[in-house]
Amino acid sequence: MSNPQDPSYSWQGEEIDLDAYLDRIGFTGERVPTLATLRELVRAHTTSIPFENLEIILGRGVPLDLEGLQDKLIRRRRGGYCYENITLFAAVLERLGFEFTGMSGRVTMGATALRPATHSLLRVLPADDDRAWLVDVGFGSGPLEPIELTPDRGEFTVGAWRFRLEREPDPIGGELWTLYQFGRLGWVDRYTFTVLPQYRIDYAVGNHFVSTSPRSPFTMRPFVQRFHPDSHHQLDGLTWTTSYPDGTGEVRVLEPAELPKVLAEVFDIDLDAADAAELTRAEWPAASNADA
Repeated sequence: MSNPQDPSYSWQGEEIDLDAYLDRIGFTGERVPTLATLRELVRAHTTSIPFENLEIILGRGVPLDLEGLQDKLIRRRRGGYCYENITLFAAVLERLGFEFTGMSGRVTMGATALRPATHSLLRVLPADDDRAWLVDVGFGSGPLEPIELTPDRGEFTVGAWRFRLEREPDPIGGELWTLYQFGRLGWVDRYTFTVLPQYRIDYAVGNHFVSTSPRSPFTMRPFVQRFHPDSHHQLDGLTWTTSYPDGTGEVRVLEPAELPKVLAEVFDIDLDAADAAELTRAEWPAASNADA
């Protein structure tokens, strides 16, 4: 739940610098808990704040306290991965009066082996709409808008990008949802999730695994994404991939010395000289699918 009486359930919406956040993402719409506002916020957030794991690679870790998130994602105009983006976005929704719950997902990307539930999502109920909406501002590749949580939705588009949402019984009870996305490799199951509520403390546990475990792909090499309505850029180690909604794309392998320039010009991430030097000194492994 977004705001029960117990403060441990709160997403700290009272502490968000709302003006600074809205300026960061370029939002100028109404500050009301409506579906129209939610759609505008999701589009603005996903196309303004990049996805990145560089703090882990640079040895500084990923704290989820709201003040730290505001300093990094808003004031220093850096990016973050799912737990950072969703925690910040949840505080904004709470401040604006939205009803919502956190959820966790298992990133599959076509894999058959069971993966941990290390992706964060939100289920949102706008004040002027009786439907539940899936909000994912932390995956790095959209979607541009909330997705209605309705069973057997089949294929649909969000902007120019194609998706499918399916629901089936969960083997251990309840319902299991799967979101598919069309891209360079055709249709790929992006992740599965249930609507079991998750709270900040649950995200703290998942975040610890993702940011510290040697089994986490995000502790192994840089993984950065920048999403636009008509293109998606991904940097996996030294492999820079650009994908388009029709399934086409390009792949280029960078030289280590190119990383700071590409991060700044393509991904909107400006590193200081010390961090840029540290990033270019390392030898990064070949690209692989992230699963957090």
